[in-house]
Amino acid sequence: MMFRPETTKPLRELAEVLLRGDNTLSSAERETIAAFVSSRNECRFCQLSHSAAAAEHMGGADAHYALIESVKADFKSANVSPKLKALLAIAGKVQLGGKLVTADDVAAARAQGASDREIHDAVLIAAAFSMFNRYVDGLATWQPEDPQEYRPMGKLMAHSGYTRTQWEAGTHATAQS
Repeated sequence: MMFRPETTKPLRELAEVLLRGDNTLSSAERETIAAFVSSRNECRFCQLSHSAAAAEHMGGADAHYALIESVKADFKSANVSPKLKALLAIAGKVQLGGKLVTADDVAAARAQGASDREIHDAVLIAAAFSMFNRYVDGLATWQPEDPQEYRPMGKLMAHSGYTRTQWEAGTHATAQS
């Protein structure tokens, strides 16, 4: 992110709006979608950092981390709302290819209470994170090996966001997607 700040600034701003901006989906739900898509794209850095951010938005307890792991393993049986499951189903299809999303998928999400904006945002999170994942992995971004090392990163992301000045100052050693 520090290599080309003029290109990453709008990416960080997009992440800020998508994951922390005003929305009827909680930041935890939106971070969960980001972690889920990143997991499916096998982007270790993004899936673990956004899993940590999602868990932090929920309170940061070990049970919250376990919940996010259960979503990544099998969202259909995870203990999340039917609406989030329907949005994750759409996000999973976007991750594979946007044209895989059908009118039935959208209708199913609406039937679970998802608004058009929530469906839009789930699609955009999935699309953006597919790009972010390829960006992070394509540049061989340094990644901590120990999953515990992502917890402070998730806390920073959840509480300070994606447009904080640490990026410009270079005080944060890792790239954030």
